[in-house]
Amino acid sequence: MSMKRSKQANRFPRYREVEGPSWLATRKVEEKTYDWQAQVAGQPENVFHPYDPQKAFQAEELILHPKFGRGIVTKVDGKRLDVLFQDGPRKLVHAGQPVALRS
Repeated sequence: MSMKRSKQANRFPRYREVEGPSWLATRKVEEKTYDWQAQVAGQPENVFHPYDPQKAFQAEELILHPKFGRGIVTKVDGKRLDVLFQDGPRKLVHAGQPVALRS
């Protein structure tokens, strides 16, 4: 005889926010918003760094990509960059920060 189960029970309840002291509350980090027209468009050519995947970049650095044009680095995550170009955001790679090896 087979039993049909409509929903499988979860042993671990999902996290939910509860009211309590402020030191217990989870806080969301507010991300900075970027506007290409305001932050990139009016900049002179000499402030842009040519994009090279072998170089390391930092957030809010202005870059010049051979295909996508002028952009601003919005986020750095390891070896990945989020860059805002005139036609929209792109993900690129870069040298990143060297990772310390554990011994």
